[in-house]
Amino acid sequence: MLTYADDETLVRDDRPGYRPFVVRVAQLTELAPHFTRVTFHGDDLEFFGRDLRDQRIKIVFPHSDGSFADFGQHDPGTGADWYARMRELPLDDRNPFRTYTIRAVRPRESEIDVDFVSHGDGGPAARWLLQASAGQELVIVGPEARSLHSAGGIDWHPGPAKQVLLAGDETAAPAISSILETLPDHVTAHAFIEVPDAADVLPLGRRGDCVTWLARGERPHGESLIAAVRAFVGANRDYVLPALRDIPEQLADIDVDTELLWDSPVEANADFYAWLAGESSVIKTLRRHLVSETGVDRKQVAFMGYWRLGRAEN
Repeated sequence: MLTYADDETLVRDDRPGYRPFVVRVAQLTELAPHFTRVTFHGDDLEFFGRDLRDQRIKIVFPHSDGSFADFGQHDPGTGADWYARMRELPLDDRNPFRTYTIRAVRPRESEIDVDFVSHGDGGPAARWLLQASAGQELVIVGPEARSLHSAGGIDWHPGPAKQVLLAGDETAAPAISSILETLPDHVTAHAFIEVPDAADVLPLGRRGDCVTWLARGERPHGESLIAAVRAFVGANRDYVLPALRDIPEQLADIDVDTELLWDSPVEANADFYAWLAGESSVIKTLRRHLVSETGVDRKQVAFMGYWRLGRAEN
């Protein structure tokens, strides 16, 4: 049974850090033309992890008939093996799943929020969102608050940095928003988020004034974001670069069509730190600019290719 210390901190043990949670849609809220917040309720969401920041979760979507295969979602004791059990199923029986960022956790209400981006790509998430309604069941694979390992799936590792740069497109907006809300007061943040339209600017509370929203409009994806980050780096070289550095490192090329563009170093130990996420080719360009062209140590740059332009998730 769950117990709390006097400061409301969970008493944790060595159980697996992630497991499936069976949830139902409690509410859908349109935040902007391309953003929808889905609030989920579940009987055991009081045990959902609260580490937040850019923590990744998996959402498992139903088949077209609303059904789910058995991959351990109703057995929390062995649910950590959900992926292995899913892989053991015949291909046609496996439910599709996608990666998202947890946006808010309210354990006392047994609720969590996830912000969905409307891609219109015809993938399983887009199809589900078009017909989503209160009461529908989903499965979310997420962090277990009672585990010592609940902070898995977090790529935000700024170390002692006092100046941080965050940059991404609409798919990174939930993660950037969550990071900003949990940022210590002594850290200065500069965030750039490219969104499809000016109407997609999201209202943010704490640290909202740190964000520059870039409406893409008819411009190519990432063009505005790349230009904004280049301008920012050029105007702030005094703290983007360390006082003493080696010759800029020439990065090995990554083929974003066949390779995963993803690295979140945990040994960052400098006053500046950058976090980049979004469309893979755009993030590759930004990373190259910071590391190879500008001279930032690659250990100070986390980069995540969340998706690839021209590739629908089917």
